[in-house]
Amino acid sequence: MALKSVLVLTAAFGEGHNAAARNLAAALEEKGVHVEVHDIFAEAYGWANRLVREIYLLVINHAPILWSAAFFVLDRTAVVGGGMGVFGRAARLLGRTISRRNPDVIVSTYPGYGHLLDLIRRRNEAGDARLVTIVTDSLTVNSVWFRCGSDFFLVPNDATAEAMRSAAVPPEKIRVTGFPVPLVFSGPDPRIPGPPFEVLFMVNSAHHLAADVVRALIQTDNIHLTVTVGHDSGLGQALDRIAKDAGKNIEIHGWTPEIPNLIRRSHLLISKAGGATVQEALAARTPMIITQIVPGQEEGNARLLIESGAGELATTPPAIADAVRRTFSDAGRIYRERHLATGPLSHPDASRKAAAFLESLT
Repeated sequence: MALKSVLVLTAAFGEGHNAAARNLAAALEEKGVHVEVHDIFAEAYGWANRLVREIYLLVINHAPILWSAAFFVLDRTAVVGGGMGVFGRAARLLGRTISRRNPDVIVSTYPGYGHLLDLIRRRNEAGDARLVTIVTDSLTVNSVWFRCGSDFFLVPNDATAEAMRSAAVPPEKIRVTGFPVPLVFSGPDPRIPGPPFEVLFMVNSAHHLAADVVRALIQTDNIHLTVTVGHDSGLGQALDRIAKDAGKNIEIHGWTPEIPNLIRRSHLLISKAGGATVQEALAARTPMIITQIVPGQEEGNARLLIESGAGELATTPPAIADAVRRTFSDAGRIYRERHLATGPLSHPDASRKAAAFLESLT
């Protein structure tokens, strides 16, 4: 039987969940599969969900120790599974969505949905569709991801598969398909050999350091610097002035859908260790300098890069600039080594691999 309909569940608590959902949907639609993507928690709780999300972002960016403690509690206790009853409105909405859509397969890119589905399955409201969970973290996978009744877990790399097997997840439920990245990553490599080397600095939460990072980077020879600032147009203007006052030219982007292409053309990415960012860099075979690590879920992403030799950690503007200089010194020796190290971790066709696996279930 051909795969006809897939329900993809996501949540806006970290861009990785939405990115994986969006990219998988594109790969399925390419095959003619009908896909619906839903953020059930946002749909059910509206402003309250937005408030919780803002608090979450505030905590991970400004009180990481507090988030580290919360991550530990979520990992070591059954608070999520045992407390899903408080999400009655979300459970009812999800049950109605499944009944209306009658999907062949349900895919979750956010760990809460496995437990929510367990709840509605106990009420016989979930139909008989299989649940496939796409794990968006590497190595440090919180047990919330797999303490539910998911039929399969699609993971980004072999090391994460081994970590989950070590946590007693049945091996037959684990598939290494890679993190679903935009389909453009499977195209030809657009990079032009340096120098100048293309360096992409993606400004995330640490906006207060961005000016000092740019001041340090524009003193580096043999690079072309591109900076993305998201929706912070004021920051973009300030960085442009810094470069012009120093007699330098840099490329600045506000919010843009071209991030995948910017990563693909770059020789080096400077950014935080977010799940989607790290996996897109690996898909493009672009080494990274990690500027920030959110405790818990991002620790594994950073370990994956550093332990494989595909990146390093530098958290201050002088350290970041020094890391860039070392990467491209000696005719780019370190860059070539790190580019080579990305190879075993690169899954540029992960979205299509995940879509093909879903097809195999019908």
